[in-house]
Amino acid sequence: MSRNIQIGLFLTVSILLTTFTFYFWQVFKSPNLLVQENDKTFALLIPRGSTFESVMDTLKTHKVVNDETAFRFLAKMMKYPERIKEGRYEIKPLMGNRDALSKLRSGSQDPMPVTFNSMRQKSDLIQRLGSKFEFGSDALGKLLNDPATCQKFGFDTTTIVCLFLPNTYEFFWTIKPEAFLGRMGTEYKKFWTPDRQAKAKALGLSQTQVQVLASIVAGETNKRDEQPRVAGVYLNRLKRGIKLEADPTVIFALRDFGIRRLLTRQLAIDSPYNTYRYTGLPPGPINLPAPGTIDAVLNAEQHDYLFFVVNASFNGYHTFSKTLAEHMANARLYQQALTRMKIMK
Repeated sequence: MSRNIQIGLFLTVSILLTTFTFYFWQVFKSPNLLVQENDKTFALLIPRGSTFESVMDTLKTHKVVNDETAFRFLAKMMKYPERIKEGRYEIKPLMGNRDALSKLRSGSQDPMPVTFNSMRQKSDLIQRLGSKFEFGSDALGKLLNDPATCQKFGFDTTTIVCLFLPNTYEFFWTIKPEAFLGRMGTEYKKFWTPDRQAKAKALGLSQTQVQVLASIVAGETNKRDEQPRVAGVYLNRLKRGIKLEADPTVIFALRDFGIRRLLTRQLAIDSPYNTYRYTGLPPGPINLPAPGTIDAVLNAEQHDYLFFVVNASFNGYHTFSKTLAEHMANARLYQQALTRMKIMK
């Protein structure tokens, strides 16, 4: 073989080797995921029983993979099609094939933040929370409507919603519904410290009753600095055996949360949640009160107020009174201000 041929072969092999080396470097290391929208992380959900092709369909639908051929090639080399693991995986912008596939193949899930608040009905809680997890709303609803399950946590099927304290928590998407409730039970116990339990006992209320009252306080005012005073009014009425006459409980009974002002006929609805008809607390919370509102009840202001009405200045606060005569006078001021506002409009 002549020297020129040898040199030619050497150069050809060198070029091919360099080309393949560069290609393999691209396949393994070069950014290949979310190269177009490189400012957003994509949460890839892989349900139980998924196949490699279903995973690829999801990635293609959301335009996550730039070079599908390279991704498929490395996936087969790493035997990922035979090792699909369910879970929620965060795909970072400009991620390389190898890093992504290593994560998926090992099942290294990323926890997801779950925030909930402002839910009024148990059905809302079941739908909104259940839909965030692989187990779904039906599985969560089955547990929360099961008396035996609720009893394990010290509740019934009406009060079980007290188990859910509004906050932001981290969970794995694949958590089982029983484990999810167990975690919420742990958070519930953490919140109800011996100090809080002692304060509830001093008020003559159970933990659940405190949360039911807190839900009414939350329905009356979102002013945190006013909530302890509102709580004090309701505690005074409870101690004296006076009906709470809380509008938010009637609205809950009517299941019409668009109501701004109740009519006299609406106050007559026969429901255990109608505190205009029945003395004491309703059978369950009318929303999920925030931990801060629960603390507002536990640290309620001590005073002699029995009534309150929206402040006539419409500043978001209320005017409080000790007697019915004072209350009626304050109510007239509010009605006059409301009338002036309507005329101006």
